[in-house]
This record gives sequence, structure tokens and C-alpha cells, in this order.
Amino acid sequence: MTFFDSEDALQTSLNAFLEEHREHLGLVSPDIPLISNLPVWSNIALIRQYHENMPWEEAKALAVELLERFGMAKIVEQRSHSLNKEELFCVMLMRAAMVREAVVVLDRPFRILSNLPEGCFLTDAFHKVDDLIAEAHIFDYNWEKGRYGATDCAKD
Repeated sequence: MTFFDSEDALQTSLNAFLEEHREHLGLVSPDIPLISNLPVWSNIALIRQYHENMPWEEAKALAVELLERFGMAKIVEQRSHSLNKEELFCVMLMRAAMVREAVVVLDRPFRILSNLPEGCFLTDAFHKVDDLIAEAHIFDYNWEKGRYGATDCAKD
């Protein structure tokens, strides 16, 4: 986790990091939304379809398997506008984890998960895709540090 005192400092550091890791970058940010006219499975699968020419059937099966890890198989055909904040975040994380050897970056995740008081949800979500992620990084503001300090997060 990297914390910053200002928007400018965060954005400068984040942009440099993104440029350095762009080949394997999986970004979770409200500035990179899901594609609104695609179902959830397609938003997740499209990374492998585009980067690896994976057939859609295989990519969909992988996306469904990830949704099942999160207990979210029921949202497979939903569009982004019908998701709650937690579902939206998880789908964005799954999409980011689909990049091979993913360097996942959470850009101020509490802008997406504004209703959560602390970061246990983030920790739990990461554990569900940690086999797909090479590295994980969080960029946020100093005043959000307290939300990451929870030590009583449930472990699967």
C-alpha cells in the first residue's frame, strides 16, 4: 500500500507505476468502468479473449468459475448498472486478475466501496484470486489509512 497527501502526488506516482507495469497491468479504478452494454461474464472474459485469442466459450467458462469463487454466479448475465458496490468491485477485480501474471492496482478502492468502513472486504476479495495475481498494489490517500488497519478480517 502506498499512501499520499495530495491528489497530485498520488496521480503522479500512479501514472509512473502504470506506465512501468503496463504489459501485465490489471487496474481496478472507478475511472476504468465495466463496459455497460456487456454482461458481467463478458466484461471478465474479454481480457483473455482480446489478449490471448481465447475462444469465447472457454473465456466464459473461466469467468463463471471466478464468479463462483466469489459466490456470485447468479450475476453472470447482469449488466454493470444492476450491480451493488461490492459486486461491481469484485467484477472489476476479476477482470483485472484475468491479465496473465497480473500486477493488480487498486486505485483508491474506497471510491468504489464508499459504504465500507474498513478494508477486510478487500483482503477477502484478494484471497479469492490470489492464484491469478503476481503482485497487488493499493494507491490511496493518507487519510484513508485507518480503513486498512483492521486485523480481524475473516480468512477462508
